Amino acid sequence: MGMTKNYFSIALLNCIVLLGCVRSGLHKTHTDWKVTGGGKENLHYSSIKQIDTSNIQNLEIAWVYHAENKDQTRFGAMECNPIIIDSVMFGVSPRLKLFAINARTGKELWTFNPADSVANKTWHRNSVNMNRGVAYWAEGEDKRVIYTVGPVALEVNANTGKLISSFGRNGGINLAAGLGRDSSKVFVAPTSPVMVYKNLFFLSGLVGDETPGHIRAFDVKTGQQKWIFHTIPYPGEAGHETWEDSTAYKHMGSTNSWAGFSLDEKRGILFAPTGNPSNDFYGGNRLGKGLYGNCLLAIDAATGKLIWYFQTVHHDVWDMDLPAAPALITVKHNGKNIDAVAQTTKTGFVFLFERETGKPLFPVDEVPVVDQSPLNNERLWPTQPMPRLPKPIVRQAFNHSDLNRLVSDSSFRTIEKRFLGYRSGKMFNPPSTEGTIILPGYDGGAEWGGPAFDPKTKLLYVNANEMSWVLNMVENKPDPKKVKTNFEAGATLYTQHCMGCHGPERLGGGDYPSIIGVEKKYTTASFIQLITTGRRMMPGNNSLSSEEKNAIAAFVLNLKEEQQKPFAGAATKNTVAPKQGYGFTGYNKFLTPEGFPAIQPPWGSLTAINMNTGQHEWKIPLGEFESLKAKGIPATGRENYGGPVVTAGGLIFIGASADGKFRAINKRTGKILLELDLPAPGVATPSVYAVNGKQFVVIACGGSKWEGKSSDAYVAFALKDQ
Repeated sequence: MGMTKNYFSIALLNCIVLLGCVRSGLHKTHTDWKVTGGGKENLHYSSIKQIDTSNIQNLEIAWVYHAENKDQTRFGAMECNPIIIDSVMFGVSPRLKLFAINARTGKELWTFNPADSVANKTWHRNSVNMNRGVAYWAEGEDKRVIYTVGPVALEVNANTGKLISSFGRNGGINLAAGLGRDSSKVFVAPTSPVMVYKNLFFLSGLVGDETPGHIRAFDVKTGQQKWIFHTIPYPGEAGHETWEDSTAYKHMGSTNSWAGFSLDEKRGILFAPTGNPSNDFYGGNRLGKGLYGNCLLAIDAATGKLIWYFQTVHHDVWDMDLPAAPALITVKHNGKNIDAVAQTTKTGFVFLFERETGKPLFPVDEVPVVDQSPLNNERLWPTQPMPRLPKPIVRQAFNHSDLNRLVSDSSFRTIEKRFLGYRSGKMFNPPSTEGTIILPGYDGGAEWGGPAFDPKTKLLYVNANEMSWVLNMVENKPDPKKVKTNFEAGATLYTQHCMGCHGPERLGGGDYPSIIGVEKKYTTASFIQLITTGRRMMPGNNSLSSEEKNAIAAFVLNLKEEQQKPFAGAATKNTVAPKQGYGFTGYNKFLTPEGFPAIQPPWGSLTAINMNTGQHEWKIPLGEFESLKAKGIPATGRENYGGPVVTAGGLIFIGASADGKFRAINKRTGKILLELDLPAPGVATPSVYAVNGKQFVVIACGGSKWEGKSSDAYVAFALKDQ
């Protein structure tokens, strides 16, 4: 009943906002945040300058919104970059509830729970609770919020929070259908927001190892699939010849645009970064360059036809997929203004291309890099593309001189002994059974938060990680004839499907938890459901048979009686045969005994790059350890996830760091001007907007990327009222 009044008041208030912007000297462009990343160009830039370097010390918390009503449950990382439409903020809770709140006060207007959705109940087969934002579309009074929950794309009335029943079936579409595979076997769960162009929206997303990451366009009003771009090309399509296995399009997976899109709306060009083909670390079953894995794609948004592409890593076996949507920028090059696209990478390179042609603005060399692989049947690509400018934003090689010397002598000797047993010294060292150091790490270099670009100064700001990891490969040698019991089958299947995340001893590592003792939490039925549906960062596995799932459950849950039963699957089909020649032992960080990175600092950084010249303007460590700070050790930087935003007020705003701080930084010098504590680490990109002439900066504070604080809070900052 009060909704109509609320929206009438908000519309009136918005008129006052526009007048206030004029009086406050706010620019007419980049004054809103209607799209994740601040706009379809993904600049992370705001021309609002009410908050500036002279008054930043007066910044305070304006409001806090608890998206789960202060529920004390430990949540997964909340990574949403909220959007603001007509003074209403739309975002997603840790449990993927969609909400609308008053952007000035934080007062809730409505919530939508996908668990109550008929469409979601029909198709929802997983519980991956990761969401980085939503999209908005309007035509007259028809106003819609589009977002995804697992394998379902939903549309909700922006005014009422009710499903739009005319969209798809009962308000949703089943994303498992339409990929050219058996929809009951695929796993798809987009985590980045869709991109809207006219009456179309585009998506790809998180997929399973046997699900292709094809990019698709859907009709906004009906949900009908309008076109599909095959990221694993079909016969007759350009790029098919880059797979030595001519049947790859039938069974290979990934090559997905999980990081989201940027859009040149004027030219109608969709820019899509893609991930590597599966499996991540062994390519013996997918020899060749493997287009369109690890590519920046420029696609005709209306038709889905390829305009140009650039592959940043050939035949990737290091998990160096493109982590973020590119920034569509304008630079001065050879005396001319050039519309360009800047792509950050996990490797630490920043590539810069002409937007229409894909021609690099700075020379890119094909550099010989790879030794012969020690793994059977593997054949690595001999060269990799490297831009001459900009220079890398992080170190790309780990040498003996890089070992962490902030620790005790005994700790140093421990990491030194380990280091001497690993392959090291360059970025593209082959994966190996003795251990290969991966630097930059699996999470970058640059990560999914993406960069910020200031169109006035032409500076690009990129936060990055400098964390070394150790990749250990193991050969899969199961003999199906010897797999007689559920224990033997479960152990083999665990090695193939689970060990990569949870480790050979089931102790976890990196971002993945230990599963020792999970029998106290799960029954057989609930554990099999977890395998099928997935949860948080774990994808569901619909390709496993019921016999295989039962065997894994018996092995992991330590069900002695079930373990001794004959494995029924082996009697009827060769289900336990290896799907690839090698697996890996998990995502293992190279750490000191005290838990610090084994490499010298910085472990996290923020770099400003002049994109006209390709030169670095400054670089600072981002984040710190309180225990090291107490010893007088300068800021070391820490792992960080979520991007920066830059404003006309001379400021960079960023959370991202594991230390749970929200920082305001002078954009010209890199000097940190303000640090404020968040309720949990803000593993997300902030949003900047104004309501009634008052500037706000808001960030989702979910934490939980690391052990420690977790929260459901969105925290908004503004200047103290004078």
